[in-house]
Amino acid sequence: MRIFRHDPALRADYPQLAAIALRGKLLPDARPNQDEIAVLIERSRQRLAAQTEGEFPEVQAWRRVFSSMGHKPTQYRSAGEALLRRLRIDGDLPSILPIIDLCNAASVAYAVPIAVFDLDHIDGDLTVRYADGSEVFETFSGEIEHPAEHEVIFADGAGRAHARRWAHKQARTSAARSESTEILIVSEAMHEGALATQIALGETLVKLLAPMTIRLEEPVVVTEAGYEFS
Repeated sequence: MRIFRHDPALRADYPQLAAIALRGKLLPDARPNQDEIAVLIERSRQRLAAQTEGEFPEVQAWRRVFSSMGHKPTQYRSAGEALLRRLRIDGDLPSILPIIDLCNAASVAYAVPIAVFDLDHIDGDLTVRYADGSEVFETFSGEIEHPAEHEVIFADGAGRAHARRWAHKQARTSAARSESTEILIVSEAMHEGALATQIALGETLVKLLAPMTIRLEEPVVVTEAGYEFS
């Protein structure tokens, strides 16, 4: 079995972290229910009509985390905030892939970042930890970067970074693609009441993913012991 976990040192620094993870096997040519996607996006639009994303407690919590890591929060946004900002400015979200479209809609509805990983491109365990400076990160344009020492990354057993600056951006290496089948979905939140948000998000993801998957595991709150997946 492989494990997704947060390094103990990171958990000690951010005890407010609430994370969920779930694994599924996608059906070929799986498509989400567009009406349900529209409902999630409209829910976010209504919230954005009342206040900007920067006023959301969920976003403010991540901004505090980014500041504590030495990143300017308006320069390096969490993936959840970036999607909300795009929705507010453009009025909609771009269509990328069915599984990504679904998770992006859920992300803006709950105002938390959601990452989708292709498990066939992750070697061994996946750990959210501080970088030691030797890890390799591949951008979507194919460039190779080396995260700075102590930057928070998602790292696998081969020393590859699958996300940089914690919830800022993913690598091309394990990003979901049209041929992806085995996927791992991870969401992390930092705000007060984050655990309740994550549990509700997990229930929504299961409902939306069920018609798209051959196999779907129940979402698990990720504890110090981590989340086991094969």
